[in-house]
Amino acid sequence: MKSTFDGLMRALEEVKAHAQGTSELPIVRVEFDAPDVLEIRKGLKLSQVKFAGLFGFSLPAVRAWEPGKREPDISARHYLRVIERNPKAVVDALRV
Repeated sequence: MKSTFDGLMRALEEVKAHAQGTSELPIVRVEFDAPDVLEIRKGLKLSQVKFAGLFGFSLPAVRAWEPGKREPDISARHYLRVIERNPKAVVDALRV
């Protein structure tokens, strides 16, 4: 338990130093190639309209991503990766 406490205290000191402008927190950015939107959509047996509507993408974006005219931004890439790996969890989470 002491090591957990010590780790939390170190983290708080780093945050405090960053807030005071005396230190910079490292920025970790994870990027990977754009997922194959067409493959993901066809694997789910959805039309472009249904895929866009179900997951909250604009139809023009889906239509531009599939032939490679545009690539999804980093947030959309991460979201698409989650959709690819566990679409049911995404649908369940988005259900209102």
